[in-house]
Amino acid sequence: MADLRNNFVGIKSPNPFWLASAPPTDKEYNVERAFKAGWGGVVWKTLGEEGPPVVNVNGPRYGAIWAGDRRLMGFNNIELITDRDLQRNLREIKAVKMRWPDRAVVASIMVPCEEDAWKAILPLVEKTGADGIELNFGCPHGMSERGMGAAVGQVPEYVAMVVRWCKQFSRMPVITKLTPNVTDIRRPARAAHEAGTDAVSLINTINSITNVDLDLMAPMPTIDGKGTHGGYCGPAAKPIALHMVAEIARDPQTLGLPISGIGGITTWRDAAEFMALGAGNVQVCTAAMVYGFKIVEEMISGLGNWMDEKGYRTLDDFVGKASRNVTDWQFLNLEYITKARIDQDLCIKCGRCHIACEDTSHQAIMKEKDGVRHFEVMDNECVGCNLCVNVCPVEDCITMEQLPPGSIDERTGRVVTGTYANWTTHPNNPMRKDVVEPAE
Repeated sequence: MADLRNNFVGIKSPNPFWLASAPPTDKEYNVERAFKAGWGGVVWKTLGEEGPPVVNVNGPRYGAIWAGDRRLMGFNNIELITDRDLQRNLREIKAVKMRWPDRAVVASIMVPCEEDAWKAILPLVEKTGADGIELNFGCPHGMSERGMGAAVGQVPEYVAMVVRWCKQFSRMPVITKLTPNVTDIRRPARAAHEAGTDAVSLINTINSITNVDLDLMAPMPTIDGKGTHGGYCGPAAKPIALHMVAEIARDPQTLGLPISGIGGITTWRDAAEFMALGAGNVQVCTAAMVYGFKIVEEMISGLGNWMDEKGYRTLDDFVGKASRNVTDWQFLNLEYITKARIDQDLCIKCGRCHIACEDTSHQAIMKEKDGVRHFEVMDNECVGCNLCVNVCPVEDCITMEQLPPGSIDERTGRVVTGTYANWTTHPNNPMRKDVVEPAE
């Protein structure tokens, strides 16, 4: 039976599913219920420095994006860090950790980018018995005037500076939470790594305006007729998060740096995908906010069943296994040639494949044969783009079939060689090389 126990930079938990720093982890009551539901750990909602707490708006705090079936695809969150007193949070963290010693309790921290501020808060957090700290360098709204959030996370030098302070003034493992609001996620990751961070977590929320109220003519959520940008999260953010996790996992300068994956994780499969690309565990927020804490039960059972099916005994058996197959476009095999195939027994004759291909792709699907409605791929026009596969409403009705070596590609008239060739040596490449470079 699969062993889901997780050891992330020395922080142990019974499974790899942690609740991310967010409203679900802002108090003892919530965290207690989360642990009873089965969550392996929590990152406590971001703590601020002593003194007057931050001020949140008292009106709506969330915008939203929905799929056509009203399924929530993402939140636009304008809530700031905790507005609860620091000492109260510290007492509650200590109490929870004492009652749940086998669960991971990590404290998220965000204070001004000043050495004294970090030096002051770190011992206080350490006294709670928390297993580690997460540096919040991500909030894209409402904190920049304090020298906090994305204002720090977008500057690699600042990231490195704060990491060094935390490693100097604390014994706790340091997890650096990265903002996606940068052009290259590798730069802050490298800076954190060089400064000695124990791990990185990503992604934090994406700067966004999700929608506009066309009656009020203001962004949503709307506060007294006005709106603002916020942090985007949820399933629609998952592709961006997966890409950034993969970039760090395969970057030679951050190779081996532990990663906690965040971004739209809703199912066990989402979690497995993050971990296959290099994440040692995952953090969840939006899914818990939409479906409640008990969603972790499906995540635990689903991941365990999949691991049993694949023969993975521990999490380490598949963590990072897919990262080796992430490469740059120039190294993709140009001699790998596929054509779409439509299963006529499964086809319901809806015509969506034809419309998509005819209007927006390569005009490679016929709609009529012998005077009868019939959808079939014309190999002499098909480029293997697989748009038809993605728009077809019937699972496995359209599949991609690789042309075997020695066959003729009817579109080009060329014989399929079956040998590896990429863009680096292609005659159309103005910077081509004499010897083909292998895929990474």
